[in-house]
Amino acid sequence: MTGLSAALRVRREEFALDVEFAVPTGGVLGVIGPNGAGKSTLLLALAGAIELEGGAVSIDGVELDTAPERRGVGVVFQDALLFPHLSVLDNVAFGPRERGQTRVAARSLARSWLDRLGIAHLAHRRPGGLSGGEAQRAALARALAVAPRLLLLDEPLAALDVEVRDAVRADLSAHVGAFGGVTVVVAHDRDDVAALAEQVLVVEGGRVVQRGTLAELTAHPATDFVRRFTASTPPAGPS
Repeated sequence: MTGLSAALRVRREEFALDVEFAVPTGGVLGVIGPNGAGKSTLLLALAGAIELEGGAVSIDGVELDTAPERRGVGVVFQDALLFPHLSVLDNVAFGPRERGQTRVAARSLARSWLDRLGIAHLAHRRPGGLSGGEAQRAALARALAVAPRLLLLDEPLAALDVEVRDAVRADLSAHVGAFGGVTVVVAHDRDDVAALAEQVLVVEGGRVVQRGTLAELTAHPATDFVRRFTASTPPAGPS
């Protein structure tokens, strides 16, 4: 199968993650689970930020075993984590520059992504002058500017105010839908999963306990957490 194939075995102190899953090219997988289930550990393992004790991560049959910055992976966290000393334009251009593009070419590419995300007018602003929604759009532009094969989103809407969350969710859904690679998104909000993910992976205690569409999970919840999640919107919390 083309796309992502992941077998992740990680041990961190007393916690163990042992999961396997696959996502086809162009697919979007939502990952949900209670606090401490291992969702963020899963994303960090995919990104190469945590060493695997066993298993492997492959894209289109090619194992990703290089340093994280060379994996062709884009990441957007709950907090945008933009470089505070750089303009929005140079934040987005940073990845292409690191991959060998000239300053002119990298900035041109960055401008095109800022334009696509509707924030071209913020190109020369520093991150400290951005709203939460603007910062997340800039973070998404930065992630996509490196032409990743794998896009990882770690609760990208959780820190946003309610009044801007719907608009940013709609923007994110449109750009994730147009993304040609594989997307894995950790979410704690039912609306985020419904808008972004085609399939949902449920992780509890470091193990996969259910997978399916949101409709399938709603109709046949495997655990109490799934039943609560599909019935309402759980509160935010660490993953």
